[in-house]
Amino acid sequence: MTTFVQFHLLTAYPPSNPNRDDQGRPKQALMGGAPRLRLSSQSIKRAVRECSYFANDLAGNTGTRTKRLFEKLKEKLLGDGVTDKSAHDIAEAVAKIFGKLEAPKKAEPEKLMATTLAFISPDEWRLAEELAAKMLAGEELPKDKDLKKLVLRRADGAVDIAMFGRMLADDPDYNRDAAVQVGHAITTHRVLAEDDWFAAVDDLKTRDEDAGAGHLGETGFGSGVYYLYVCVNVDLLVENLAGDRELAKRGMDSLARALAIATPTGKQNSFAHHPRAGFIRVEKGPQQPRDLTGAFFTPVSGNDLLKASKDALDATAAQIDRAYGACCDAHETMDIVAQVGSLDQIAAFAAGAVDG
Repeated sequence: MTTFVQFHLLTAYPPSNPNRDDQGRPKQALMGGAPRLRLSSQSIKRAVRECSYFANDLAGNTGTRTKRLFEKLKEKLLGDGVTDKSAHDIAEAVAKIFGKLEAPKKAEPEKLMATTLAFISPDEWRLAEELAAKMLAGEELPKDKDLKKLVLRRADGAVDIAMFGRMLADDPDYNRDAAVQVGHAITTHRVLAEDDWFAAVDDLKTRDEDAGAGHLGETGFGSGVYYLYVCVNVDLLVENLAGDRELAKRGMDSLARALAIATPTGKQNSFAHHPRAGFIRVEKGPQQPRDLTGAFFTPVSGNDLLKASKDALDATAAQIDRAYGACCDAHETMDIVAQVGSLDQIAAFAAGAVDG
């Protein structure tokens, strides 16, 4: 029976623009007929992966998403004294294992880059370097798919790949189904993005010369309380980590802590947004997952949007439980305003789900 862990977070953002659209404005969504601000799932997962809890607590157990495997392999080979042509040919052959390479540019024929990003685990990177060394030594190697078996892995110790999955278009056998589903965070209330018109002064220009600004510009921003839903298939996470339950527990602990503080960093130097979740509800059990976004189809309102959002979230969870039966075996909450719970308790509860 599959165990699920579900996170429900409410986070208050100050005026900011952490996740921009193609015009540089805050991403938005229309929900329940009301405009909302939105943070994309992709931007949140990136923020989680870059969070200190992942970088430090999971050091050596996170992957690298890149198009530049060829470049890095060639640099290493050249550093080991290999000739440029040999380094180029070997790096190209190994990099192709992870996907197609773009045709080299006329201006830079020595540079090759993958057509798509590949999510590469530390083990696979090490094996790629070992394969390059074997090719350099002239060892007899298998061809095509058998060659790929020397490098690609279906499960390994990369926690972020195990959580967020990966797709290798040319080798679906080595795709990884994501154990963690991340929703788009949306404001629980009606919000319209605003525009900030700004001017910058040229320090060396005198008023007598020109009293005007040295630069004029504008940027979009907004603020609000965001609801974020995250669902973890704990059994799939353990499977993706080749059965390593201790690493899965470390991953769940780090994920819980990262979700509470991770934020997309768009325009962070301009707005200095560093929010922390004000309310977290984490649930575990074998029941069919359900998000609580429906609590906010009617936007909350009032002077205390965080409390109104929490009350709507709790009420919707209770209503669903009454109609469908208990949707989790147990849950833990952290409410900074009510001074209930702590992040340590939330992380321990989430990690404990790995043991059932």
